[in-house]
Amino acid sequence: MAVYLRLFVDVLFNVLIFAILIDALLSWFPISPNSPIVRLLDDITEPILAPLRQVVPRLGMFDITPIVAMFLLEILQNIIDSGLSGYV
Repeated sequence: MAVYLRLFVDVLFNVLIFAILIDALLSWFPISPNSPIVRLLDDITEPILAPLRQVVPRLGMFDITPIVAMFLLEILQNIIDSGLSGYV
């Protein structure tokens, strides 16, 4: 059972990290905010990025919040994986 939970956690975190990366890359292109893909990515990523934007300062024109979020998600994923590895 713990193997499936660990796999679920890994897939969930990888999907979140990938969604944040794609959302950040799409922000460089002139895509309508009403696009279904942009709205879906915003629905997935904003619950993670919005609280971090209040804490992480902008560096001039650059918003480094996606980088910080991906870094924190990786750390959290490793902590959860190491906690679950004792049950495998």
